[in-house]
Amino acid sequence: MSHSQESGGRRLDRRRFLTTAAVGGATIVGASALGGLDAEAAFAEPMDSLDTAIPAAFAEGRVVAMNRNVLDVAGSHGERYLIQLTNATSIWKLRTTTAESIEVGDGLYARGAAMPDGTIAADAVWVNIVNVYVTIRGIAKDRLHLTHGNEELVGHIVPDTTTASYLGGALTADLSRTRIGQEAQVLGAWRPADGNIDIARVSLGH
Repeated sequence: MSHSQESGGRRLDRRRFLTTAAVGGATIVGASALGGLDAEAAFAEPMDSLDTAIPAAFAEGRVVAMNRNVLDVAGSHGERYLIQLTNATSIWKLRTTTAESIEVGDGLYARGAAMPDGTIAADAVWVNIVNVYVTIRGIAKDRLHLTHGNEELVGHIVPDTTTASYLGGALTADLSRTRIGQEAQVLGAWRPADGNIDIARVSLGH
């Protein structure tokens, strides 16, 4: 997203933190036809639908309005999308969640099927997802102080959610092996209100 978040006198451009991703959800679109549903799937290269009868569609932008289960999304380059959510929609916002957690102002990527009326019937939604390479500059009980290039970031450690992976090993809730000066990859959810990140996973020694 091209929007820049003003925080502590520094401009934080989310587009630097995002790679190709997607959002959406629909009962008429099988997840297996369009790809995976986990957080990593948001950063996979867009793939064609495995079902030729379902034309794949992708959207990204910021939620500007919500009408029941339809999200009105303004794209980064002037596009406008209507994203239809259903009970079958997979929604990620730091963790797997429900449509009720989506708010106006959230950024998202969507993946789904293009409908004849121009809407996208989505099978997966990733909300505020970020994937950023950082250096750890400070460690506190409930947060990590990070830098990404010249940007300073705060990554919040979320109880029962944040995990770590060391040297490509299994995920663990134990973050005691993190050290100041380490390079890390952080997967998490951007917080529009303050420009910080809630950490889903921090990978070290990758």
